[in-house]
Formats: sequence, structure tokens, C-alpha cells
Amino acid sequence: MLSHALRSTFLNSSVLKASLGRGQQAILNSSYSTSAETVDDVNFYKMVEMFYDRAASIVEDKMVEEMKSRETPEVKRNKIKGILKVIKPCNHVLEMTFPVKRDNGEFEIIEAWRAQHSQHRAPCKGGIRYSNEVCLDEVKALSALMTFKCACVDVPFGGGKAGVKINPKEYSEAELERITRRFAVELAKKGFIGPGIDVPAPDMGTGEREMAWIADTYANTLGFTNINAFACVTGKPILQGGIHGRTSATGRGIYHGIDNFVNEASFMSQVGLLPGLQNKTFIVQGFGNVGLHSMRYLTRHGAKCVGVLEYDCAIVNPNGIDPKALEDYKIDNGTIKGFPGAEPYAKENISDLLTEKCDILVPAASEKQITKHNAERIQAKVIAEGANGPVTPEADEILKKRNILVIPDLYINAGGVTVSYFEWLKNLNHVSYGRLTFKYQKDTNYHLLGSVQDSLVKQFGGKISIEPSTEFLKRMAGASEKDIVHSGLEYSMERSAKAIMKTAMKYNLGLDIRTAAYVNAIEKVVKVYESAGFTF
Repeated sequence: MLSHALRSTFLNSSVLKASLGRGQQAILNSSYSTSAETVDDVNFYKMVEMFYDRAASIVEDKMVEEMKSRETPEVKRNKIKGILKVIKPCNHVLEMTFPVKRDNGEFEIIEAWRAQHSQHRAPCKGGIRYSNEVCLDEVKALSALMTFKCACVDVPFGGGKAGVKINPKEYSEAELERITRRFAVELAKKGFIGPGIDVPAPDMGTGEREMAWIADTYANTLGFTNINAFACVTGKPILQGGIHGRTSATGRGIYHGIDNFVNEASFMSQVGLLPGLQNKTFIVQGFGNVGLHSMRYLTRHGAKCVGVLEYDCAIVNPNGIDPKALEDYKIDNGTIKGFPGAEPYAKENISDLLTEKCDILVPAASEKQITKHNAERIQAKVIAEGANGPVTPEADEILKKRNILVIPDLYINAGGVTVSYFEWLKNLNHVSYGRLTFKYQKDTNYHLLGSVQDSLVKQFGGKISIEPSTEFLKRMAGASEKDIVHSGLEYSMERSAKAIMKTAMKYNLGLDIRTAAYVNAIEKVVKVYESAGFTF
């Protein structure tokens, strides 16, 4: 494995600085906290570390016990404790500033970061966030979360994340292109981007447009001799090597995650709900890409959205809000305020919508939305963390005591990185899913029907016609790329949910699904380090 002993600083004309990891000896001499104490106003990175520490303290003894080797128990324990300490910190952080020329001729200095939390698997994977609120702490926290998220759903990447401190709404398209391409160049100069090194993706404030700019910049500079250059980033437009189903992947994954737990009778009995999504009510915070597609798929499968909370307003309708109508209204007006299919939320503090009565709450906006100040008033029975880190550690403890099921971010919103993995594989294979088998599948299905028909005619005589069912007829032509992506995502979410439930039972965690998910992730990462060893 890569040595953690690297630590240096670079400085160039762009005032670019990079600090690489912590010393290995310092890591091994430190210890993770096993304290049950939680603090509500900790920063985001500390939040992730606290959730990690809770799971690490639970899993350590079991991992020592299950380690298969002839070493003494003391040596085994030292090895597991050492690996757990190595996993926790962020390996590399790149901090940079660079100039951009505005359309009016003025120059502005842009501040940005890229964090690589772990290289236990390569490449690192994580989105690029454009926000005025982004900071080093947030980037490190999100990169750490990505490590555990990928491990939780069996996606073989290390965790990474990037942030550019701008409000994209305040820049023209030409200015955003200059910022994005310059950022890509700075990442390339320091080895923080590449198909086998570090693969960014869209996040808050970015989309397939920005990913296309990054891919084009990399392919025409550092990657101009690399046939896999366009695998340097995912979330691209289809014509630039993207994949069908990536845009809606996170929202679709949230639906599958909720569906897996809501249909599990043992969990629903603990929260006082009947199994199944049919007629369940839900409230969504954030009507961006994640909130929109979560709302679409939940509504499509029988649930009813009774409220939507945005940064500037909140709307409610006890009879249900139509996601398609709301999407069209927002496209036309730039806001959901004034939407005719719902009423404005009556309370002065619109954030109180989070505490209104519903079966499922989907916070899909930003971190630290449910805290010790409102956790006691939450009326939802299930919380699905569509955003990263929306529940603070102290709020998490309160919700557990109140028997509210929190489906954690590192599982429930992993749909995006799962489909990004599919896109990355597609780029490396240089062929779309289904292209090589589509025609063969179609012919095979028709031959199958013909064979059955011929057998029946030989057995019973006369004229017998075999008619395929409606569902089989739809599938006879073979699976399209979208079909394969949707099927792969559903399977990944279902398999991961079952593994989390099994771990929750194994460690007697009850409704503490977050710790069960972290335990699963930690066990997988530890096994990689255990089998690979360390370079130095």
C-alpha cells in the first residue's frame, strides 16, 4: 500500500499548496475515541470521525477474534488497532488558489480543494462541489464519507472530494468554463486526476456540462496519449462517454434503499409502521437533482409527498404534490414558490417543516439539518439521508432513543457512485452495455418461443400458437444500457441492505443502521490493508 509517511508542501505562481497525509508513526501512536459522548456543534469532519469511532470500537474485538493467522492475540490486536488508525485520517489534501478573468475584464482569485481520503482502492472517487459555503473541513469530511460509502456498497474505489468556493449562479457560462478548465489543469499538474488515480464526478453546483469540460481538458493536455482519458471523470453527457441513468441514479438509489427497509417487517414493527411504501407520506428537503428524483420514484411506487422544503420557501399539500408538475414549474420560474399545486407552509420558520407529521423524511439538501434542537420534535418514523451528514451525532442518539429509523447517508445515497462505477467501467471497456449481446438475446428469445411451440405441436398436433406475456414481450428484444444500469443499481442496493441488516443483528444494534453500515465498510477496508500490507 502507499506509504502514509509523505508530507510536503508545493507552492507555485498560482499559490498552490498541497499537504500530503500525516506521518505513519503519528497515526499509529494516536487512538480513535471510544467515548459515547457526542457534541452537537462539532464540524462536519469531526462528525464523520465520531461515527467512525463508534463503529470501530464495536468491530475491533470481533475482527481480532476472526483473524486467521498463527500470530499471538496481542500481535493480532495491535495489527487491527493499527489498521483502524491508518484508515481514519485523510491521506492527501490539495489546496489551491488560481486567478480567473471575469467577462468585464476584472480578475478574481478562486479558492479550491481536492481531498483523497484513502488509496486502499484505486482510483479515488468523489464529486466536485461548487458552493460559497464549501471549505477544507467539508471537503475532507465528504472524502472520508466516500471511502466508507464505496466500501459499504462494494464499489472498489477510495474516497475523494473536491470543492470550489464559488456561487455558480453569479458567473456566466463562459466564466464557469474558464474556472472549471483551470481547476482541471491544476488537478492534473499535481497528479490529482486520472482514470487510475482520481476520478471526480458531479456534486452540488455542478453537472454533466462541467464534467464534459473537465474530460475534454484532461484528454487534450496530460491525457492526450491515454486511450482511457475520458474515464478521468464520470457524470458526463452520453455523447462524451456518459451512461444512461446516471442523472437520476442518486434519487433512484434512495428509493431502492427506502424500499428495502420499509418492506422489512422487523424494522417497521419497531417504528410502528406497516411494511410497504403504498400510501406512506413523505416530506423532502431540497428539490435539486436528488430531491426531485427521490420524489419521482417514491411517488411512482405508491408513496405520497405532502411537503417540499427549499432554501427560500416551503410548500405543503396533504393530498400529495405532483413531482412532474413541480419540476416543470421550477424550470419555468426558477423556484417552487407560488406553485399552484400546493399551499405555502404556514409557519414563519420554514425549517419547521422537517418536524411535521409524515411517515418518511428525506433531507436531501445539506449537512447538519437535524440537530439536538429539533430532533425531539421530528414526527417522521423513517429518515432517509439523501444529503451527506444531515443528522448530527447528538441528534442521532436522540432519534435512536425515540425509535426512529435513520437510513444513513453512506448507504442510502450511494446510488450516484454506484452508477459512476458502471460509467467508469464502460469508458475503460470502450463499448456500451448490451451492445455485444443485444441481438443475440433477442434471437435466442424468439428461438425459445419457437422451440416450445414446435414441441407442443408434436405432442398434441393441430395448430398451437405461443403468445408471450406483456412483460416478456418487453424483454424479448434484450436489455438496453438503461435496463442494465437500473438492474445493477437495484441489485447493489438490495444486497448492501441485506448485509447491513445482517450486521445489525450480529452486533445487536437494533435500529442503529448507521453503525451497522460503518461496521460493514470498516471490515472491508481493514481486510484490504490486512491482505496487501504496507509499503513501509
